[in-house]
Amino acid sequence: MDSNDEKPSKAVDIYRDTWVRFLGYANEVGEAFRALVPVSFVWGTYAVATAYVTADAVDKGKKAAVAHGDNPGKTTRVAVAVVDTFVWQALASVIIPGFTINRVCATSLYLLGRSTKWPLPVRKWTTTAIGLSTIPFIISPIDKSVDFLLDSSLRKVYNAGEKHE
Repeated sequence: MDSNDEKPSKAVDIYRDTWVRFLGYANEVGEAFRALVPVSFVWGTYAVATAYVTADAVDKGKKAAVAHGDNPGKTTRVAVAVVDTFVWQALASVIIPGFTINRVCATSLYLLGRSTKWPLPVRKWTTTAIGLSTIPFIISPIDKSVDFLLDSSLRKVYNAGEKHE
């Protein structure tokens, strides 16, 4: 018996299970490079991350529409899916991590300036390295915090039976 016959295949979510997911982290990378690049580049990375968030929310709305067919309350379920995904992604992928990396980099640049005699380019590159290396450590705590925040607030308003995946 083929091992593929034993497990039903799970549908791949392009926004969660593929390389596309990394587009949601574009603004964190932009914030890490803020000391080295024009600010327009940083804002461009926010545009990429926001486009990712919007596309994921629209995708979840379309999936909710298909899942609910012509059942009563379909419009509400689709709206809840879109709003929940958009708010969760905006907070967990753009706003909170962007702010966090911005502050980590600003603080490290300041502290390096006060505590070392390194030339400015070395301090800027070090700050960028610190910012980039911080990204993997902030993802899970931020995701869990946003889940808690939404479970304690917005999701109570619309009684979402299914929380963000």
